[in-house]
Amino acid sequence: MQYEKSSIIKINKDQQTSGEKKMNSIYIAPSILSADFAKLGEEIQLVAQAGADIIHIDVMDGHFVPNITIGPCVIQSLRKITPLPLDVHLMISNPEKYISDFTQAGSDWITFHLETTQNPRQLIQKIHESNRKAGISIKPNTPVQKIFPYLSDLDLVLIMSVEPGFGGQEFQQQALEKSKAIRQQNKNILISMDGGINLHTAPLAIQADVNILVAGSAIFNTSNYKETIQKFKNIIAEFSQK
Repeated sequence: MQYEKSSIIKINKDQQTSGEKKMNSIYIAPSILSADFAKLGEEIQLVAQAGADIIHIDVMDGHFVPNITIGPCVIQSLRKITPLPLDVHLMISNPEKYISDFTQAGSDWITFHLETTQNPRQLIQKIHESNRKAGISIKPNTPVQKIFPYLSDLDLVLIMSVEPGFGGQEFQQQALEKSKAIRQQNKNILISMDGGINLHTAPLAIQADVNILVAGSAIFNTSNYKETIQKFKNIIAEFSQK
């Protein structure tokens, strides 16, 4: 199948002028790692109704990261209940073995960790051949320059602003400089940030040229998802113009 960069969420190049360093479109992606797994389907429908743009799904294998979460069968079930893009973040060893499983399950975007593969370009191509969007993520201690050779092939870069594996960690400020460095290299790529994103750190991420705010506990640990997501949107409206 021929891969086409017709975005699930389109980034309109007209949104940028030649002198702008920042892209105007910013999206909210609730991370289901912090949701109530006893009623996961309901949780996803609630955040969708509350205004979420993307559903972020963390897949962990207990090897690359110390936690274990979900696999393709759960994603297949979630695909049936929401039209929102499913952004699947593979925190697993040997991701090339499982790309077909996750694409067939209904993933829209598949992001793997640079640290888990010897041939990132081949893996990007495999994802694109499945007509899915490809992303690379890096852990906090991985130099951002290691991503630069692949930026022209990617749809998304996911910057971890905490150590991957568990939700609710404190935001690491060094992630902001990584985002700025990536934006200097590529004006059009989507930059996502995951870890410690809340109403206090969201402005920092936006000012560092992040397009996708991945927020877990900051949304799911509140009593009113719609109110919380609206607060994020208010921040986006305020700080994306600065």
